Amino acid sequence: IPEMPLDKQLKLMQAAQEDLFEVGLTSINDAGIESYNRQKFIDWYANGDLTIKNYSMLFPDEDNLKFAQENGDFKKGNLHIRSFKVISDGALGSRGACLIESYADKQHHHGFMLRSLEEFKAIAEVAVSIGYQVNSHCIGDSANRAMLQVYEEYIGNKLDHRWKIEHAQVIAPEDFDYFENYKIIPSIQPTHCTSDMRWAEERLGEERVKYAYAYKQLLEKAGIVALGTDFPIERISQLETFYAAVSRMDRKGKPKGGFQIENALSREAALRGMTIWAAFSNFEEDEKGSLEAGKDADFVILTQDIMTIEYSEILKTYIDKTYLKGQLVYSSE
Repeated sequence: IPEMPLDKQLKLMQAAQEDLFEVGLTSINDAGIESYNRQKFIDWYANGDLTIKNYSMLFPDEDNLKFAQENGDFKKGNLHIRSFKVISDGALGSRGACLIESYADKQHHHGFMLRSLEEFKAIAEVAVSIGYQVNSHCIGDSANRAMLQVYEEYIGNKLDHRWKIEHAQVIAPEDFDYFENYKIIPSIQPTHCTSDMRWAEERLGEERVKYAYAYKQLLEKAGIVALGTDFPIERISQLETFYAAVSRMDRKGKPKGGFQIENALSREAALRGMTIWAAFSNFEEDEKGSLEAGKDADFVILTQDIMTIEYSEILKTYIDKTYLKGQLVYSSE
């Protein structure tokens, strides 16, 4: 397949950026940049061709590891590179997530890990040496345990690495303490819960599913959670993220009363998870995440107050205006 011309790639990225401003996003976490795309993003942000704030994670291939070791904490325009994205296992729906016990609907099948523990440890060692963050995709309870133990080994007594577990989807009951003991941040996507709830128990069984999508329990242990959409796997609207986090219902309002509602987040926690806690998780809490003197004026104006309206009204809310560093970047008018 011929490579797409660079100017067309940029136009598509700019169109995507406009879509993100329209749904009220001023910052994104780009969860995995290949080394062959890295320089494109650096150039686009340096030239001002892209402006949405982008906290980028590098896939730890040989060239990206070398770049990180040579450049360290890297900022160019609104692009910030300070982390590695590690994918530890597969997905629950395809039975690729790595589980401690067999899948409930496929005996003797446990899913799989995508790298050896030695490879994960080598990446963690590089990250510690240069002050980089590690963000690990972990779905199954075995994958989560393995990466939490790697984190434990390399975090040690320094508890401000802010390493994240991306998804933290299925956690064994005895493993929640790792988040508290080592200040590990759960980076969660609440619409995963409402997308998966129809078949999650089929995969995990009645008992194990109780410790899946356990957002409130993760918050109680970690003290903070970072919330995201996981687009393009899920839809890009952060209002759907907020709705799923607080209601544990899908867009049709099902199930009534919410799926495992005991693990719903409060509205304040959900809002913090999308703003100041998310900024903290990217080492950016001093420049964004709340409206304070000295910080960038990144904010949106909504058509309704999502902190008080009924659940059913949240998804009827839309973005009226989006501001980035005080500049209007989207208006519904």
